[in-house]
Amino acid sequence: MASIALQRVSKTFGTHTVIAGFDLEIEAGELVVFVGPSGCGKSTLLRLIAGLEEVSSGELLIDGRDVTHLPPSRRGLSMVFQSYALYPHMSVRDNIAFPLKMAGQDRATIQDKVSEAARILNLQDYLDRKPRELSGGQRQRVAIGRAIVREPIAFLFDEPLSNLDAALRVNMRLEIAELHRQLGTTMIYVTHDQVEAMTLADRIVVLNAGRVEQVGSPLELYRRPATLFVAGFIGSPRMNLLSGAEAARHAAATVGIRPEHVALSTTQGQWQGQVGLVEHLGSDTFVHVEVAGVGTITARASGDLQVRYGDLLWLTPQLDCLHRFDEHGRAIG
Repeated sequence: MASIALQRVSKTFGTHTVIAGFDLEIEAGELVVFVGPSGCGKSTLLRLIAGLEEVSSGELLIDGRDVTHLPPSRRGLSMVFQSYALYPHMSVRDNIAFPLKMAGQDRATIQDKVSEAARILNLQDYLDRKPRELSGGQRQRVAIGRAIVREPIAFLFDEPLSNLDAALRVNMRLEIAELHRQLGTTMIYVTHDQVEAMTLADRIVVLNAGRVEQVGSPLELYRRPATLFVAGFIGSPRMNLLSGAEAARHAAATVGIRPEHVALSTTQGQWQGQVGLVEHLGSDTFVHVEVAGVGTITARASGDLQVRYGDLLWLTPQLDCLHRFDEHGRAIG
């Protein structure tokens, strides 16, 4: 396990600043997720930590040691990429063993480490197969196994589940969470998927245009977003964000309310609107209601709610759950 600290780290390409004065401290054994939209700088930041990109200014410390200008091979980190990058002509066993062979380790040590990695990742029955004989999830596990055998002081994951279908993504999220529990090793995980971030992280770093919007636990970000950007990015469906007269009533430039904090009624409420899209998801129903002068409001209801397109409904926000934001997009109160 290793602590990782970034002190005023920045990255520029010519005149373009990708990362601007980034400060962050990651505790040993923590699983931290970098999340944000495409182009926000999260993968660049991970590559700076790995040593695959040069820091333009600032310092990078691992366990208090300055590694800002050290090559990747001397940082003690292992990186798992979006692409599996497996050798197609090699077996699973040889793919996992490859970094150990390149490091000149003896055959017995290699065998022990490969067997242990295979046990952790449930790959024992696939060691003699070629990558083409594996599913996408199994291939990603092989890539993770190749990182495990190096016994790094921290793992870096760069959108490792992006190539998997929805069901496999869910399974792999659970496997990575279990892997972190078993190993206890520091992990930094990059994704654009806020659901992945919410389900995996001890802490989430929300990035926007190369700057930190907010750092906190998943529930902290969900319950107390510090900025309008975080409020709109974290949560699915996204928070309802209202401006104009409704926001002015609460002395804010924008007010937000989560779908679960909007009550529905057929008889009375604060706003009346017409039902548009209805999403029946089993345990939950999400109702999108067009309210004149306000816009589309999404409300979360029970899965057995009977409502159809065109129905008229009343909506009432739970006032103690309102989020207020000023003209600069910062949370008020």
